[in-house]
Amino acid sequence: MLQRDRASAALGMVVERDEPGEAVVSMRVRDDMTNGFAITHGGMVFALADTAFAMACNEDDGVTVAAGADIAFLKATRAGQTLTAHARRRAAWGRSGLYDVTVTDESGDVVAEFRGRSFTTRREHLAD
Repeated sequence: MLQRDRASAALGMVVERDEPGEAVVSMRVRDDMTNGFAITHGGMVFALADTAFAMACNEDDGVTVAAGADIAFLKATRAGQTLTAHARRRAAWGRSGLYDVTVTDESGDVVAEFRGRSFTTRREHLAD
């Protein structure tokens, strides 16, 4: 899935771990990812967390999409820093799932907490 994800590739995201129900993705913050206050744009932090969430919940042939997500921003970061999103499945029932993603900076400080709700469609992933 991530091989076809042009948005995540354009942001320079790197897959550190990809296991069923768990994923770790990192991203170095560039100057063009900052807002008018010279801190990392919240949308970039959300995108990183969302990518880790997507990887964690797409563990088989079914296409799983976000049904909703929330994020709490806890610490500002700046260009040059590396952020890491660690996604974990918390619960799954039927075609629905609940995932928590913790985003940290290179010193291990928590930057954001993200909670995603997934829904598995009846579609299958495209062949490579």
